[in-house]
Amino acid sequence: MTLLTFLVIFSTLSFLFFGISCFFAAEMRTEFIRYGLSDHLNLIGALQVIGAIGLGIGYLFLPYLSIVAAVGLSILMLLGFGVRLRIRDSFIQSAPSIIYSVINAYIAIALLLSL
Repeated sequence: MTLLTFLVIFSTLSFLFFGISCFFAAEMRTEFIRYGLSDHLNLIGALQVIGAIGLGIGYLFLPYLSIVAAVGLSILMLLGFGVRLRIRDSFIQSAPSIIYSVINAYIAIALLLSL
Protein backbone atom coordinates (compact mmCIF):
# COMPACT_ATOMS: atom_id res chain seq x y z
CA MET A 1 0.00 0.00 0.00
CA THR A 2 1.39 3.39 -0.95
CA LEU A 3 1.47 6.38 1.37
CA LEU A 4 -1.08 8.13 -0.85
CA THR A 5 -3.50 5.20 -0.68
CA PHE A 6 -3.12 5.00 3.09
CA LEU A 7 -3.77 8.73 3.51
CA VAL A 8 -6.85 8.60 1.26
CA ILE A 9 -8.28 5.67 3.25
CA PHE A 10 -7.42 7.36 6.56
CA SER A 11 -8.95 10.69 5.54
CA THR A 12 -12.04 9.11 3.98
CA LEU A 13 -12.81 7.02 7.08
CA SER A 14 -12.05 9.91 9.46
CA PHE A 15 -14.33 12.35 7.68
CA LEU A 16 -17.11 9.77 7.34
CA PHE A 17 -16.92 9.14 11.08
CA PHE A 18 -16.79 12.79 12.12
CA GLY A 19 -19.33 13.89 9.53
CA ILE A 20 -21.88 11.28 10.59
CA SER A 21 -21.23 12.03 14.26
CA CYS A 22 -22.29 15.64 13.60
CA PHE A 23 -25.82 14.32 13.08
CA PHE A 24 -26.01 11.93 16.01
CA ALA A 25 -23.45 12.64 18.76
CA ALA A 26 -24.35 15.01 21.57
CA GLU A 27 -20.65 15.65 22.14
CA MET A 28 -20.34 17.16 18.67
CA ARG A 29 -23.28 19.49 19.31
CA THR A 30 -21.61 20.61 22.55
CA GLU A 31 -18.33 21.27 20.73
CA PHE A 32 -20.02 23.28 18.00
CA ILE A 33 -21.78 25.38 20.62
CA ARG A 34 -18.34 26.06 22.12
CA TYR A 35 -17.05 27.04 18.67
CA GLY A 36 -20.01 29.38 18.17
CA LEU A 37 -21.08 27.35 15.13
CA SER A 38 -24.07 25.39 16.42
CA ASP A 39 -26.25 26.70 13.57
CA HIS A 40 -23.82 25.20 11.06
CA LEU A 41 -23.37 21.73 12.59
CA ASN A 42 -25.49 19.91 10.01
CA LEU A 43 -23.92 21.78 7.09
CA ILE A 44 -20.40 21.01 8.26
CA GLY A 45 -21.32 17.37 8.91
CA ALA A 46 -22.80 17.10 5.42
CA LEU A 47 -19.72 18.72 3.84
CA GLN A 48 -17.50 16.23 5.68
CA VAL A 49 -19.55 13.24 4.51
CA ILE A 50 -19.76 14.53 0.92
CA GLY A 51 -16.03 15.25 0.93
CA ALA A 52 -15.23 11.79 2.27
CA ILE A 53 -17.41 10.09 -0.34
CA GLY A 54 -15.92 12.23 -3.10
CA LEU A 55 -12.41 11.47 -1.91
CA GLY A 56 -12.94 7.71 -1.71
CA ILE A 57 -15.01 7.23 -4.86
CA GLY A 58 -12.86 9.70 -6.75
CA TYR A 59 -9.66 7.92 -5.78
CA LEU A 60 -11.04 4.67 -7.15
CA PHE A 61 -12.77 5.94 -10.29
CA LEU A 62 -12.54 9.70 -10.93
CA PRO A 63 -9.23 11.33 -10.00
CA TYR A 64 -10.54 14.86 -10.63
CA LEU A 65 -13.38 14.31 -8.14
CA SER A 66 -10.86 13.13 -5.58
CA ILE A 67 -8.73 16.24 -6.12
CA VAL A 68 -11.72 18.56 -5.69
CA ALA A 69 -12.83 16.68 -2.56
CA ALA A 70 -9.33 16.78 -1.04
CA VAL A 71 -9.06 20.53 -1.70
CA GLY A 72 -12.49 21.07 -0.15
CA LEU A 73 -11.64 19.05 2.94
CA SER A 74 -8.32 20.84 3.26
CA ILE A 75 -10.06 24.24 3.15
CA LEU A 76 -12.71 23.06 5.60
CA MET A 77 -10.02 22.01 8.07
CA LEU A 78 -8.04 25.20 7.54
CA LEU A 79 -11.18 27.13 8.46
CA GLY A 80 -11.60 24.82 11.45
CA PHE A 81 -8.07 25.68 12.54
CA GLY A 82 -8.97 29.37 12.29
CA VAL A 83 -11.98 28.78 14.54
CA ARG A 84 -9.75 27.02 17.05
CA LEU A 85 -7.37 29.98 17.06
CA ARG A 86 -10.28 32.42 17.42
CA ILE A 87 -11.59 30.67 20.53
CA ARG A 88 -8.05 30.38 21.88
CA ASP A 89 -7.81 26.59 22.03
CA SER A 90 -4.43 25.14 22.91
CA PHE A 91 -2.01 23.87 20.27
CA ILE A 92 -2.91 20.25 21.17
CA GLN A 93 -6.61 20.98 20.69
CA SER A 94 -5.95 22.81 17.40
CA ALA A 95 -3.40 20.41 15.91
CA PRO A 96 -5.79 17.83 14.41
CA SER A 97 -7.49 20.40 12.18
CA ILE A 98 -4.23 21.67 10.70
CA ILE A 99 -2.89 18.12 10.34
CA TYR A 100 -6.00 17.06 8.40
CA SER A 101 -5.69 20.19 6.28
CA VAL A 102 -2.09 19.34 5.39
CA ILE A 103 -2.94 15.67 4.72
CA ASN A 104 -5.70 16.60 2.30
CA ALA A 105 -3.58 19.27 0.61
CA TYR A 106 -0.88 16.61 0.12
CA ILE A 107 -3.47 14.20 -1.33
CA ALA A 108 -4.70 16.85 -3.78
CA ILE A 109 -1.17 17.79 -4.90
CA ALA A 110 -0.04 14.17 -5.21
CA LEU A 111 -3.10 13.26 -7.29
CA LEU A 112 -2.71 16.33 -9.48
CA LEU A 113 0.92 15.49 -10.14
CA SER A 114 0.03 11.89 -11.00
CA LEU A 115 -2.37 12.86 -13.82
